[in-house]
Amino acid sequence: MKLFIGLAVNSLALLVTDLLLAGLTIATPLTTVLAAIVIGLINTFIRPVLVFLTAPLNLLTLGLFSFVINAIVLSMTAWILGSAFQIDNFWWAILAAAVLSVVSTILAMVLKDLGVVVGKSKGKRKK
Repeated sequence: MKLFIGLAVNSLALLVTDLLLAGLTIATPLTTVLAAIVIGLINTFIRPVLVFLTAPLNLLTLGLFSFVINAIVLSMTAWILGSAFQIDNFWWAILAAAVLSVVSTILAMVLKDLGVVVGKSKGKRKK
């Protein structure tokens, strides 16, 4: 259930980011869901390698290089989905990564206040 809630939150965050930024174009709502799935897969398998390889640079910039890593993830998503998910240039990707992070955080906080669990759980499960 948490997987579907997380997918819905990420899809909604992508949709809001698309509405806020002119440099990000998502063709259809279905593309938004597909993009959320692709981003989830990239974050699971490729992002940890990117974070490991860029750890010294991330440390040097006090974590700000994470926006560049997130922009790379968005650019890879745009490359995979083709014309259905377009980012005009890398600066738009960095801005989209920042906006997407803020929107996702706000949505997760709202859902947490409503009692809906989003993301990784901490501690033991209640039965």
